[in-house]
Amino acid sequence: MGIPETVMAKKRIVHGLLTLLVLIIFGVAGCGYKTMPVPPGEIVPKAITDLRYELDEKGVTLNWTYPEETVKGETLSDITSFKLYRAVVPVDKYCENCPIPFGEPILVEGGAVASGQARTAVYNATLLRPGHLFFFKVRSGAGWWAESADSNVVSFMWDLPPASSQILDATVADRKVMLHWSPVTAHMDGTTIMETVKYQVFRSSGGGVFSPVGDLQSGPEYVDDQVINGRRYRYKVQTVTMYEKGQVGGGVSPVVDVIPVGETVLPVPMGVQGVRTANGVKIIWERVEGDLKGYRVYRRLPSESKPVMIGEVDVPHTLFEDTSMPESDDWFYSVSSIDSVQPAHESKLSAEVKVRN
Repeated sequence: MGIPETVMAKKRIVHGLLTLLVLIIFGVAGCGYKTMPVPPGEIVPKAITDLRYELDEKGVTLNWTYPEETVKGETLSDITSFKLYRAVVPVDKYCENCPIPFGEPILVEGGAVASGQARTAVYNATLLRPGHLFFFKVRSGAGWWAESADSNVVSFMWDLPPASSQILDATVADRKVMLHWSPVTAHMDGTTIMETVKYQVFRSSGGGVFSPVGDLQSGPEYVDDQVINGRRYRYKVQTVTMYEKGQVGGGVSPVVDVIPVGETVLPVPMGVQGVRTANGVKIIWERVEGDLKGYRVYRRLPSESKPVMIGEVDVPHTLFEDTSMPESDDWFYSVSSIDSVQPAHESKLSAEVKVRN
């Protein structure tokens, strides 16, 4: 009499469960775990929300911030990798209500996450197709199965980049910088631009990174009135062509370096006197009140219409000795005051004092 089918079925189930248990035990031991692995849901990173892009004549630079927490609010110590998804759609075939056809992901290396110190991931793409729309999104992973949800999606259009402006100059005034550049009418390959051209101004303050300042400009000029006198600024301008489906950033102008100068009025030194000595001429004057760096001393010959600076004296000194006078019957001396701003503000010259040989 054979064994009933129900008994055989129960034996197969028990045997299968025992086999699975053995595999789990040996699999965990073989992986080096002393305890059961952490369930993937415990380390799923929060979705990235600040995916952004920057276009230039070479292509696009994407960047985003490493997530620092899991979806349950726990601190993350490491991101295994990122999956960057890209979709490319011809402009004339774009459907606003159609799903975005993202392809297979591009793996981007991750790394350690330092708590409280934001870390940025960067990816550059240069082989872009003219006349196409590009879409990107990214996911982060903290393990084999612990993958975040999609980030925000960024999109832009790519076409032949416009050329850069070849001239960029700047003039300064009190708390103001005026920029001027040559208009751009051609792409980088020399073909004429038929679309609208605009310009984006970028500014760096005190040696920092360049950031966009102001809106896109329609003409080749911009006035920056959000500056501080005496502080060093650097500017560059990117050409941008405007399309119905987006805009394309192109060439970037040379960088200019400027320091806006205020209309600071410094006191003029008084009581300037000159005394002939065996070594030359000593010039003395009265001390000027105020926050000064020092004084500048000027000399003029009878045949000259303008004085020439011959030296500087730091405060609190109010004396300068000229030992290198050119041959002459008379010399004329004057003094100005200067402050510590770079470049320094300077007062008007004092009345001249005449010294005979």
